[in-house]
Amino acid sequence: MELLTYLGVGIAIIGALGFLIAAFQQSIWWGLGCFFLSPISFVFLVIHWSEAKNPFFLQLIGLAIIMLAST
Repeated sequence: MELLTYLGVGIAIIGALGFLIAAFQQSIWWGLGCFFLSPISFVFLVIHWSEAKNPFFLQLIGLAIIMLAST
């Protein structure tokens, strides 16, 4: 089960990096805002759904794997 946890964490980190890359591709201000202020990430997700949905779902999949491994 420990391996499954590491897999979930890795997938979640890849999703988070993809989300930051999508934010920085929009502008440096979106990227810095998402990096330093978590509420800005939610605003970015809502406004730029088409660019941010895939990394967001990847983070959710990683979280689901972590939760599955912890039971």
